[in-house]
Amino acid sequence: MPIQSVRWAVSLLAALTLALPVLGQQTSVTRHCSSIGGTMATNLAVIGQSTTLGTATGDLKGAVAATILNVTQNPDGTASFTVQHHFVSESGDTITFARATAVTMPLSATRFAIIDYPVHISGGTGKYTNATADMDSIGEVDLGSGQSVFRYTGKLCLAVGE
Repeated sequence: MPIQSVRWAVSLLAALTLALPVLGQQTSVTRHCSSIGGTMATNLAVIGQSTTLGTATGDLKGAVAATILNVTQNPDGTASFTVQHHFVSESGDTITFARATAVTMPLSATRFAIIDYPVHISGGTGKYTNATADMDSIGEVDLGSGQSVFRYTGKLCLAVGE
């Protein structure tokens, strides 16, 4: 057998060896979307001065923490809190959140009403791998007592078929 034929046969065999496992894999991913809602209650300064820790109930059950990254006084009298959330579900899966900004209306020197708080989920582990969600929250933060409570609603889409 000439050397050219041997090279061609080896190249073809190598290509097939690499391609065949991919051909058997499922490539379509569908999304199952549903409405979600529940509450989150946290205590401020549990982990650090600007980090909350608490629980979530409802459709997202588990432990939640939020680190306040920045506070800005807005010209209209509202205050904006830039926050990074951390979440571990009741089953041990993590949920990844994009940074969020809560627009608040001061009710007193230490108490703030949450008037606009869009939150986006961008993945996680376990059942939340490649998940997406957009949620809105209302609630109240009391810096004097170090307590917060939020009501969240939104739409969660889980990847199915991965």
